[in-house]
Amino acid sequence: MKFSDGYWMMREGYELLSPYEICDVKVKEDGIALFAAFRSQEHRGNTLNAPLMTMEFSSPLPNVIRARFYHHKGRVRPSPESFEIREDKANPISIEDAEDRISLTSGDTIVTVTKKHPVSISYSHKGRYLTGSGTRSTGFVRAADGHHHFREQLQLGVGETVYGLGERFTAFVKNGQSVDIWNQDGGTASEQAYKNVPFYVTNRGYGVFVNHPELVSFEVGSEKVSKTQFSVPGERLEYFLVGGDSLKEVLHNYTSLTGKPALPPAWSFGLWLTTSFTTNYDEATVTSFVDGMAERDLPLAVFHFDCFWMKEYEWCNFEWDERVFPDPEGMLKRLKAKGLHICVWINSYIAQKSPLFDEGMERGYLVKRPDGSVWQWDMWQYGMGLVDFTNPEATRWYQEKLEALLDMGVDSFKTDFGERIPTDVVWHDGSDPEQMHNYYAHLYNKAVFELLERKRGKGEAAVFARSATAGGQQFPVHWGGDCEATYESMAESLRGGLSLGLSGFGYWSHDIGGFEQSSPPDLYKRWVQFGLLSSHSRLHGSTTYRVPWIYGEEAVDVLRHFTKLKLRLMPYLFGQSVASSTLGMPLMRAMVMEFGGDPTCDYLDRQYMLGDSLFVAPIFNPEGEALYYLPQGTWTHFLSGEQVQGGVWRKEKYDYFSLPLFVRENSLIPVGAEDGRPDYDYADGVTLELFALQDGAQAFAVVPDLTGASALRVTASRSGGEVTVRAEGRTAAWSLLLSGTEAVASVQGGRAENTAIGVRIVPEGEGQELRIQL
Repeated sequence: MKFSDGYWMMREGYELLSPYEICDVKVKEDGIALFAAFRSQEHRGNTLNAPLMTMEFSSPLPNVIRARFYHHKGRVRPSPESFEIREDKANPISIEDAEDRISLTSGDTIVTVTKKHPVSISYSHKGRYLTGSGTRSTGFVRAADGHHHFREQLQLGVGETVYGLGERFTAFVKNGQSVDIWNQDGGTASEQAYKNVPFYVTNRGYGVFVNHPELVSFEVGSEKVSKTQFSVPGERLEYFLVGGDSLKEVLHNYTSLTGKPALPPAWSFGLWLTTSFTTNYDEATVTSFVDGMAERDLPLAVFHFDCFWMKEYEWCNFEWDERVFPDPEGMLKRLKAKGLHICVWINSYIAQKSPLFDEGMERGYLVKRPDGSVWQWDMWQYGMGLVDFTNPEATRWYQEKLEALLDMGVDSFKTDFGERIPTDVVWHDGSDPEQMHNYYAHLYNKAVFELLERKRGKGEAAVFARSATAGGQQFPVHWGGDCEATYESMAESLRGGLSLGLSGFGYWSHDIGGFEQSSPPDLYKRWVQFGLLSSHSRLHGSTTYRVPWIYGEEAVDVLRHFTKLKLRLMPYLFGQSVASSTLGMPLMRAMVMEFGGDPTCDYLDRQYMLGDSLFVAPIFNPEGEALYYLPQGTWTHFLSGEQVQGGVWRKEKYDYFSLPLFVRENSLIPVGAEDGRPDYDYADGVTLELFALQDGAQAFAVVPDLTGASALRVTASRSGGEVTVRAEGRTAAWSLLLSGTEAVASVQGGRAENTAIGVRIVPEGEGQELRIQL
């Protein structure tokens, strides 16, 4: 929201009250409170008939500074007052109170406030200036119509770029954009977003989290070109400045505050196939798809039933449509006997024709209008009411309906919708409708995810969610929503996923081939490459099926090739996922996150790192042309073994069985022995592929078991022409592949075998150390 009229003036109807000088300071055990006057205090008469601003600074966690500003502190703020945050009451802080300034230090991050005119706030980390606000930046905006706001403007340095704010499909770098944090069902081709998160990071190495569930308006260099402004309605503002040594550490600190992404089960990383949306299907159709995949040697991990597993006009009744599924429990047993996990579509609405509507209405489980009637509309399905998750009884009731499906054999739920939440309603717990609009998605997905954890156990819960806000990363997986079957939409989907990753979300997916319309075979095959090199991989559409043989026999071969590739990479991917959930970083990472010192990476949004070591550049054109940038270092193509030097842009052509998939130097990639399923014993028969280990460098890999615990840890180091490899943990059979190496002179503790892309070293017996002379 813009309040200024150019640089000097305010827009008509707005008055800015900004700190002029600090007139009093209170130092407390947990922080500082400052009282700022809006005009000079040189005369006692200036203290009359004039407001103050209360400014409080504290720290809930190391390297996280809380800033909280008030005009009138006593104003009632209904729930949800803020997002759920983690706080360490014993977090050590230090305060330095000097004559002209006061500072608070948490970890290595410091906030400093000057006391005299002009008042300024500055944030630094290890002596490095991050950002700050100065004259006429922090302010209470008093409106003539009584709709007041609080705003902050934080400095943007020269060349500083802003990322995040949720899953956004507009330009990846947010500079120059106006962004409203307000969940909407707008597809993937507009400024609207399903997953709005009031958190951003910059290439300068810090993050800002605005702790307000309601509408937060950001002006990222779009009102004042050298400022990131954020504003909220009301008489208070709370935000957190998150410091760190790198963007990775900033995300770690942010997710320590708002919650780490849960580790999804290993089976969820396999290939998902759905019935698609409006297609006709019954058990015979579903079985023909499943058997058709098996007959073509296409490993399938999850089958998903979309909306019409329930009767039309009755979404949701949580009952299988007996006209097409007369024996649902038997059908699920038959499908699960084929090694599949089962997902079904749900949303948080109860249509009037559903048998559950009267039950929910009578018990007060549906959101109401101010006059006490049930809120309903005809959009999506006739007469739909909305489950009120602020009511604990309603939440239990909703979970009970899902629990019956879990007992029947369902393993996961696609939690669709959660964005079109009305504001002309009354919530059971008295929550403010404006503050509940975004927060509803959090309560909805939390209710479903916690049920899955309770029934299936921790580490076995996975949803497929479309809506979210801050903290929603705790309930994976999320997918990008309704994209079109075009290359442009494929690219905008990737932009959205990279933005979501920089907003604290660990796992993300998209509809392979596009949701709307039907993709031509070329696009389908290119999207398959991208989809199987994403966190999670789902074939899904709207009006047509997404089984590959519809798109030709080559599409079948391409899907088989990349599905099996992903399954062989599962020891690496699942190990990286364990780190993602522990450290709070995305599995699919924007280049700026891994190569923050390379300014070329600041704007790259058509390529990404898959974990620490794998580089992926999807192809977005029918000509098969790839244009991508490799940062400095030696890179090895994972499929061909070709080694190239980075620090350059490259342009090449690829067929459908390859794309730019490179491995970073000094990487040790565990590759599994299984390509038929995602959940197997990763350590048994694993091959550790060593890529471009530089003299004096070290590479390591952790091969997890299916719980995420370490099963095998392998470290490789190089000194001159000798490579030493040590393994700890299980003594299951494993081997080492020196990729790109033509020969070795000798091996102690194993034997060497030449391969097409390097030299394979097979340990002798159960020896846990190899010495390789190159």
